[in-house]
Amino acid sequence: MLRALTSTLRLPCPWRPLRTRSCASHGATGDPEIQVRALTGSDQGITEILMNRPSARNALGNILVSELLEALAQLREDQQVRVLLFRSGVKGVFCAGADLKEREQMSEAEVGIFVQRLRGLMNEIASSAVMGLIETTRGLLPGAGGTQRLPRCLGVALAKELIFTGRRLSGVQAQALGLVNHAVSQNEEGNAAYHRARELAQEILPQAPIAVRLGKVAIDRGMEVDISSGMAIEGICYAQNIPTQDRLEGMAAFREKRPPRFVGK
Repeated sequence: MLRALTSTLRLPCPWRPLRTRSCASHGATGDPEIQVRALTGSDQGITEILMNRPSARNALGNILVSELLEALAQLREDQQVRVLLFRSGVKGVFCAGADLKEREQMSEAEVGIFVQRLRGLMNEIASSAVMGLIETTRGLLPGAGGTQRLPRCLGVALAKELIFTGRRLSGVQAQALGLVNHAVSQNEEGNAAYHRARELAQEILPQAPIAVRLGKVAIDRGMEVDISSGMAIEGICYAQNIPTQDRLEGMAAFREKRPPRFVGK
């Protein structure tokens, strides 16, 4: 069953290197560490970012972080992108975390700058899928928002336990704690999580893109403030959605008992 699903989801869309503005955007092998592709057909609107740094298990080094930030900056301006998927080109690994070998060669000032950029990246992708904060086992402190995001997800007591112990979690354990939404059994190709992500992206794809975008803003910004301020942010986002063509289309489709045809305006 999984093998059949894999074959039906395989698409001919080519990966393309990131169009960077810097000449220092490739790894030691000369290959780009980030590649992008836009899916077509019924998946049009889904764009994938491939992390491909096999020599370091996709660890977040200077080049990888730079290319990810560049990709996000470019894709943010693309109105055709409705859902963004991150995936790994390294079998059995998604991302090994910060590149500690590279960080060891940095000065204190360079470490500070790198951690700021890494924190900015985490804010961009708003990812709370943490499988283990092992920094304390290396004499470090989680520096990419881990000490702030984890308590908001799990509560202070459990967040402290995970950070203080440096415990690693399985996918099932992470799901049970609410760190990830889904845990799937691995398939022979090693990409079961990717296919589950694709299925989720396909569920998001037909929804009104402006409403989804504003909903994300309301949630992300609202979590940073008190409940009264969060409600005010929600109200601002709601008001921005009222005059959109998509809202009117959604109401008309409901009235006429037909699927809506959203255009992102």
